[in-house]
Amino acid sequence: MLELAGIIILGIFAQWLAWKLKIPAILPLILIGLAVGPLSTFYSEDGNQWIQPIYNGNKGFFPGEGLFYFVSLAIGIILFEGGLTLKMGEVKKVGGVIGKLISLGSIVTFFGAGVSAHYFFGLDWQISFLFAGLIIVTGPTVITPILRNIPLRKDISAVLKWEGILIDPIGALVAVLVFGFISVNVSPEFVEAGAEALSGAADHGAGGSYTKHALLEFGKIIVIGFAFGLAGGFAMYHAVKRKVIPHYLLNVASLSIVLLIFVLSDLFAHESGLLAVVVMGMYLGNSDLPNLKELLYFKESLSLLLISILFILLSANISVDDLMLIYNWKTAILFATIIFVVRPIGVFLSTAGSNLKFNEKLFISWVGPRGIVAAGIASLFGTKLVEMGVSGAEYITPLVFGLVLVTVLLNATTARLVASLLGVFLKKSEGIMIIGGSRVSRLIGSYLQQNGRHVVLVDSNRINVQKAKELGLDAINANIYNDDLSDNIELSDMGYLLAMTGNDEINKQAMTRFGKRFGENGIYRLLTSEELIKNTPHDSDEIFSNTHDYVRFTQIARDFPSIQEIDVQDNSKFLKVLEMIRDSKDAIPLFKKDENGDITFIDSLKEVDIVEGTSIAYLGKPMDFEEVITATMEETPITKD
Repeated sequence: MLELAGIIILGIFAQWLAWKLKIPAILPLILIGLAVGPLSTFYSEDGNQWIQPIYNGNKGFFPGEGLFYFVSLAIGIILFEGGLTLKMGEVKKVGGVIGKLISLGSIVTFFGAGVSAHYFFGLDWQISFLFAGLIIVTGPTVITPILRNIPLRKDISAVLKWEGILIDPIGALVAVLVFGFISVNVSPEFVEAGAEALSGAADHGAGGSYTKHALLEFGKIIVIGFAFGLAGGFAMYHAVKRKVIPHYLLNVASLSIVLLIFVLSDLFAHESGLLAVVVMGMYLGNSDLPNLKELLYFKESLSLLLISILFILLSANISVDDLMLIYNWKTAILFATIIFVVRPIGVFLSTAGSNLKFNEKLFISWVGPRGIVAAGIASLFGTKLVEMGVSGAEYITPLVFGLVLVTVLLNATTARLVASLLGVFLKKSEGIMIIGGSRVSRLIGSYLQQNGRHVVLVDSNRINVQKAKELGLDAINANIYNDDLSDNIELSDMGYLLAMTGNDEINKQAMTRFGKRFGENGIYRLLTSEELIKNTPHDSDEIFSNTHDYVRFTQIARDFPSIQEIDVQDNSKFLKVLEMIRDSKDAIPLFKKDENGDITFIDSLKEVDIVEGTSIAYLGKPMDFEEVITATMEETPITKD
């Protein structure tokens, strides 16, 4: 009991420590697991491990096959959650660099790491390529904490983010297929069938019969895995859509269906269960399931708990002998080749012809930490293959765990320094986050984006988010009371926050919760109706418009849905035109745009200094300002004392 409770407590503590130190959780999880596992033999009183899942073959709190079964089911749930995040629409949309990274880059890693493991470490080909398949993945859980506090250009952060998200299930799928092929070749049934094929024929065709049988068994794994995955996804989709499953049972029912599909698929074709749950997750993730977001939240929470327990267990289950297997110069050469040769080759080939600069490609090459899926599946597959008696299988788990530790430590400690040396830091956060996706927000967001600003709209209304995306705007469907946007590395360039919903409480909540993180250069909100009617005092520095509230903005946007620009040449013309716009019932002044295209919020101007090439942008009815401009040419320019 004490050990089991300790694992859960230590796992959650590791997650908290990772959050506090802003590092990937896998790092403290593995280190704590090693500290209470194999390393504890050096400082425990009796020389035994503090936590030992299995010892003497059939003892511990996971005796016999218990640990193997737990790890199998846990990895199945984690991979299902990963499959839910792989949206084919996003793959097609990102295309370009990211599409090449998860395809061409994966191929380069697979063959580059496989060949390196064979020649530098002396592993046979099948184990070498299993190792290579396992280390294809990076993963958002290791990328996000590393990049969270590095202000990068949106293109760079987007590449790293989407590579981590999309490559997780792809890498897992490759590893599952390679493992399936190996397990078919070494399973007792296959060996017996192969022996019969070899002994039953005296000619050179006997070897072909053996290979044919292996391919048939491998094909069976693929067919059964895909069939059960698609069937499970189809059944669950229609059960939810037709409300066969009540809402309060949705999460636990989905968990039971995942486990059912995993077990059934494995019964029909050994080792096909992991493939089935990945396919099932991908099917549901690409459907229009109305409760998908809620289901994903539940799976994320469950995966967090499973990962916390799993990696303490797996790290503790590694023995000192396992660690000594990779304590040599061959390991250093293999890891250095993967980090400094294979990864850069994959990145530079994938980014050839893109808009990324050389220094940006170098930074992307540097940031490639291996993640949770790699370590988890490695432990599962390594244990299985060792039990099957596969030569070299004992190296899989320590090698992958070692590479995970090295890459996470290397990137977590040096990413900021390397970004600084390579000059990929954002010099100034000019992005603009708009809370609320109404027509007004979309009009203003489109104008700002057309003028070179990165704009992100945040709204809990899916329709508003969809309309914003149709205009080419970045938009996030989120509830600011429940969702934490701080972990989104694509928002690292946000420097302004505009709270523009029709709810005054939401606007103030957005400013309080996200102002410090996303509004370092300015935080603005709309006037409340009460402030407008009663003309109550307010902090003018945080008001987007001193003359219009949400209702008036909406009315004008409905009647005149466009933003106009009028050129002004000096202070006098600027003030005259601004006065005319403010006096109109059908227009709202928004921005001052200078000769360089830089935009300033008009109601935040502290002084007026107009030069040639300046213009005023306003929302509303197109107006003829010629008379005003002509008249002011004969007047003495108005200047500010």
